Amino acid sequence: MKTFDYNIVLIGFMGTGKSTIARKLSYMHQMEVVEMDEEIVRRQGMSISDIFATHGEEYFRNLETELLRELQSKGGKVISCGGGAPLRAENVALMKQNGRVVLLTATPKTVYERVKNGKMRPILNGNMNVEYIASLMEKRREKYEAAADVMIATDGKAIWQICEELTRSLVE
Repeated sequence: MKTFDYNIVLIGFMGTGKSTIARKLSYMHQMEVVEMDEEIVRRQGMSISDIFATHGEEYFRNLETELLRELQSKGGKVISCGGGAPLRAENVALMKQNGRVVLLTATPKTVYERVKNGKMRPILNGNMNVEYIASLMEKRREKYEAAADVMIATDGKAIWQICEELTRSLVE
């Protein structure tokens, strides 16, 4: 039995745990997981870095919006959004149509530790440092917080603790 008939939409900066938490929630609540970035990569047949390089960021952002529109047609999914998806007001409206928006947070230092060895972060190209991450997080913070129905800090917590806290927050 599914606990939630609406979508759980996970937003937050890269490295806050969206993909990891999405998989665990999917398992806990027997919900389908949709990893937006992976779905876009699959459909386009190229990496996000290549999409950015070939078509530009605006093109990629339009793909996110189209996918969100498609996903709101039915509930019962855990949707892990790319870090930039909630920066567009239209996307936030789509997320809220058939879902509850959960903002996962972490400190810039935690994010850096989680993403520093990754190569698939086009937004951080040439800027893989705590200061740059902190400034980008601060630029996005207001929009992230405005979009969120629930906020969960992920620093220093086990995956199951984050999922329990998130589930409790949604049920209450």
